[in-house]
Amino acid sequence: MEQRIEIERLEQAVNIFGSFDENIRLIETEFHVVVTNRDGELRINGEAENAMLAAKAINALLTLSSRGEQIGEQTVRYVIGLARSGQEDRVAELTQDVICITAKGRPVKAKTIGQKRYVDSVTRNTVTIGVGPAGTGKTYLAVAAAVAAFRDKQINRIILTRPAVEAGERLGFLPGDLQSKVDPYLRPLYDALFDMLGAETYQKYLERGNIEVAPLAYMRGRTLDDSFIILDEAQNTSREQMKMFLTRMGFNSKVVITGDVTQIDLPPDKTSGLKEAVRVLKGVEGIGICELTDQDVVRHVMVQRIIKAYDDYYRNSSAAGVKSKKK
Repeated sequence: MEQRIEIERLEQAVNIFGSFDENIRLIETEFHVVVTNRDGELRINGEAENAMLAAKAINALLTLSSRGEQIGEQTVRYVIGLARSGQEDRVAELTQDVICITAKGRPVKAKTIGQKRYVDSVTRNTVTIGVGPAGTGKTYLAVAAAVAAFRDKQINRIILTRPAVEAGERLGFLPGDLQSKVDPYLRPLYDALFDMLGAETYQKYLERGNIEVAPLAYMRGRTLDDSFIILDEAQNTSREQMKMFLTRMGFNSKVVITGDVTQIDLPPDKTSGLKEAVRVLKGVEGIGICELTDQDVVRHVMVQRIIKAYDDYYRNSSAAGVKSKKK
């Protein structure tokens, strides 16, 4: 069966096809179709269902391209997933809001539906808990939202914190004072801020006290007004630390908590504060809980495959364990 899609402008075709036609080749491989560009239209040949799905994916990519989005491998793979799940129409949601402009002038936007839901929750709610695997943009998007709120003068301070639990007793073996010992564990937060603000602007705001990057232990006993507070790697907080952190929030403040419950570094007898908070705070007014999945991973495609492989392995192992107990 053949599906035909009209191409209005040559630039669109160039963007859709990608360098050396790599985008179209990916679509051909995934849907087992052949795509040709002839007389101002794309012709898709293959089995009826495959050709229809490929056409839906290409139309979704054309929507993105017509709104100025650059089409790369990660975008193509994500749109293919949307087409297979019947959600290709939702791709227009991803071209709307720019969260923040980086120091180099690059717009930061949600790249997946899950990320869009997460960003919307941060905007709407006083507290947002973002749970998901590595590479889903939890920390980066939260920092972008914090910088945007700061530039817009909605808040006057950005506070970034994370527990140094994974360091454990090894902190003592690192050189320097306490701050220099915990700095390696705060590095992802510094990197995101440098990207948004530039090193010089970051340093200026740091010296003025507008930006604070500190281990979670420094939060005890404080009340944080007019602040955007991000707790990263929250899966490594204890239940006491999480409660302590949540009660630091003052007036006109916003809190984002991020973590990955599959990467808990606490001792086996310790309950993760993040896992407990998700259960306890579900349904509380003003608190949004967003769960991101491997479909929201925006790093290299291999990261997505690795996360899925681990999820499948643990799911199968759990199922096998249940069967053996029944026997």
